[in-house]
Amino acid sequence: MSRVAKSPITLPKGVEVKVDGQKLAVKGTKGAMEFEVNPLVEFVVEGDVLSVRPREESPKGWSQAGTARAVAANMVTGVAEGFERKLELVGVGYRAQAQGKVLNLSLGFSHPIAFELPEGITAETPSQTEIVIRGTDKQLVGQVAANVRSFRPPEPYKGKGVRYADEYVRRKEAKKK
Repeated sequence: MSRVAKSPITLPKGVEVKVDGQKLAVKGTKGAMEFEVNPLVEFVVEGDVLSVRPREESPKGWSQAGTARAVAANMVTGVAEGFERKLELVGVGYRAQAQGKVLNLSLGFSHPIAFELPEGITAETPSQTEIVIRGTDKQLVGQVAANVRSFRPPEPYKGKGVRYADEYVRRKEAKKK
């Protein structure tokens, strides 16, 4: 039985939740999001508390309720505060520049990379070697950060590449003669 599904979600001020059949709609200061809920799960809104429960007592119902509760909690946090992911560029000549919906990257290739940001995602570059990706959808923010990192993942010998700000890159020793 899922323990995640049993804890209720407290709604912060300025966040509205509507449950319409199997659709959950969350609206807040940063934006609005919708989620199609599994038929085994139902949401109940009581005042400023959102709770999740399975429609019938079964292991599959409780597991789906745990997943739905986690997604709903991320939606509430996203529309209230938003999510961000920080990336660092390590390497000589590696640069990033955000221009509107395009992130321009110079990562040591023969050509620059112009990465088009999806709808709902913004990118900032506080310095030439730092990228901050922000948005309301936690999954999308993480996916965009992973896509940017995949252009030049950190390599273990010199540590060059695009890495998450909190990532530890295990270094290997070079080949000896």
